[in-house]
Amino acid sequence: MKTINRVIFLLALLFISIINAQEAQLTKKDSIAESFWMVTLGTNFVDDSGDEFRELFDFEEAWNTVPYPSRISIGHYFKSGLGLEAIGSYNKYNEGKIIDDVVNPQDTDYLGLDFRVSYDLNKILGETGFFDPYIGVGAGYTDANNQGRGTYNAIVGFRTWLSDHWGLDFNSTGKWTMNSENSTNHVQHAVGVAYRFNVKKGISRRGEEKLAFLEEFEDKQQRIKDSIDAKQKEDEKARLLAEQLEREKVANQLAAEEKAKKDAEDAERARIKSEIEELGNVYFKLNSSYLTSNDKKLLDKLVMILEDSPTLEVNITAHTDSRGTDKYNQWLSERRAKRTVDYIISKGIDGKRITYDAFGEAKLVNECNDNTPCSEEKHGHNRRSEITIVSF
Repeated sequence: MKTINRVIFLLALLFISIINAQEAQLTKKDSIAESFWMVTLGTNFVDDSGDEFRELFDFEEAWNTVPYPSRISIGHYFKSGLGLEAIGSYNKYNEGKIIDDVVNPQDTDYLGLDFRVSYDLNKILGETGFFDPYIGVGAGYTDANNQGRGTYNAIVGFRTWLSDHWGLDFNSTGKWTMNSENSTNHVQHAVGVAYRFNVKKGISRRGEEKLAFLEEFEDKQQRIKDSIDAKQKEDEKARLLAEQLEREKVANQLAAEEKAKKDAEDAERARIKSEIEELGNVYFKLNSSYLTSNDKKLLDKLVMILEDSPTLEVNITAHTDSRGTDKYNQWLSERRAKRTVDYIISKGIDGKRITYDAFGEAKLVNECNDNTPCSEEKHGHNRRSEITIVSF
């Protein structure tokens, strides 16, 4: 009697699982656009009032626009969530608006050409249906208020899709001038109609959950069928137990091998780090960026380490003492860094494995600043190129 009841229970459970599996079948709503090309056509609003980052929505006095389409863009968006986009825009600074903290005396044209890299935040948040937020950075050229300037850009926006191809795009871009002496920062807002084409579809996170459920269902269905026969169930449990023990055995062996490999790698890294630390620094003569014979011997040892460790990457940081102007010392440290790197590359080391930075007199190793008299020996400690490991 107990066996019959158990079979009835398993059959009922199987029936319920089949109904749930039918409800979990994939539909069109479970697909998403993973990569595509997109063009947008719309209008833009420019706030170049001088306090645009404090009063973002001063429509009446600060926002400038024209009564016709004034912005066009084209871009390609990838499965990773990254997008590349080129944008052209036209606008007009209207007479009477606030431009650079003063009232604009007459209408002037605004032209912009920008390039940006954006990232789809749904890759982090999960698919949110019609709401598609993104952020981005970029650069461009703007001619505004009769002043041309390159700009560094930061973008935040979102799109709402009305169909597979059509949607609306809303975004705001902060533009920081590359020439702060002759031009100012400003904000450009935009809204437009978006059309995407060459769309490649994928499965949404919800669709993946359905697929996982269906896979789980198939596994559960098989287990239920196998469980109807008590003997088969016991045999299956014994088989699974044996497989589990075998997997644990293999896993333990792999873990031991991985640990031994890691210990060897750690020892090798420690050896390389110790060798580089023992090299010390390259030191320069006053107002010089040329390498002495001793410096070259030191760098030759570094070249040997790099040759023995093909995946090792290093960074060279060059410095000066405090004497001289900040501008001169920055220039001199850049010369020292470049000469150091060029020498290493001349010995056959791939330049991609070496990066460098120049800090002028910004990172002194002692008290010898502009206000502290020091001996030549102490100043000499600051005229250096340092070697640090970037990556193994």
